[in-house]
Amino acid sequence: MKIELGLKTDPIQTRYSFEWLFDLLAGEGIKNVQLGSFYELYWLEDSFFTDLRAEAQSRGLKIKSVFTAHRELGGFFVGDPRMERAARRGFDRLIEVAALVGADYAGSNPGAVYRDQADNKEAGGATYLRHLKQLSRKARSLGLKALTMEPMSSLAEPPTTPGEMRHYIGEMQADYAAHPDETLPAYLCGDISHGLCDQDKNIVHSNIDLFLAGLPMMCEFHFKNTDAIYSSTFGFNQEERKRGIVDLNEIRLLCDRQAGQWPVDDVVGYLEIGGPKTGRDYTDPHLREELRASLGALKSAFAY
Repeated sequence: MKIELGLKTDPIQTRYSFEWLFDLLAGEGIKNVQLGSFYELYWLEDSFFTDLRAEAQSRGLKIKSVFTAHRELGGFFVGDPRMERAARRGFDRLIEVAALVGADYAGSNPGAVYRDQADNKEAGGATYLRHLKQLSRKARSLGLKALTMEPMSSLAEPPTTPGEMRHYIGEMQADYAAHPDETLPAYLCGDISHGLCDQDKNIVHSNIDLFLAGLPMMCEFHFKNTDAIYSSTFGFNQEERKRGIVDLNEIRLLCDRQAGQWPVDDVVGYLEIGGPKTGRDYTDPHLREELRASLGALKSAFAY
């Protein structure tokens, strides 16, 4: 099965326009866009997003997915009804934005339990899943194909372990099976750089282990590079490929070998990197070359 390539829009925030990015992607032959959230997204008028959709389409691009960028919808895990309501309002709007730009998917990382209140983890997960089931009904009514969630790299941010992935997705798929005319499937938005280390930096689950565990529940994923204990992330230029542990050719082989396990036929892997330091006259102008270098590495590894 062919893995399509795309880019998450995070690195242009506050420094380049969407038009600039769309021109770059069109020039690189990258057709898929994952719209990363930004503060104004939750307050902007609908017309901003219909205009954005038109700008993408005019260049032959599709905004296929909308996904959070700043862990901003984690209020379900706090145990405060005010934070819970705020997270719900934000997620409601995220889904509306996804519909306005013509996306198939909308999603987030579920949230994080405060480390000084770790006992709230189970209740927080239940709260998140209760809301996500309700949100699934809204997403269906607006024409989306599924909701997504991202497995993370910490026990404080479920789902991380294979068991947590199966529980979260299993809860949602059971609701979908019971109400197929009212709800949507839920899938993982994976990440090839996410692995789990304990507090002593011992690897509990490698990034490859977690990617393979999540793959049968995954409709899309993020490409980024990382170090041996998953503490920093970066791209795939020549220097970064030397110091990072993610081998794109290995990921390509894994994806090909598991071709029959994907739950959808149109999987997209999105480059998700921050780019150079934001807000410096000597760094921002290098964003174009950084994106082109990483996209070039992806295209080389995933050429069909």
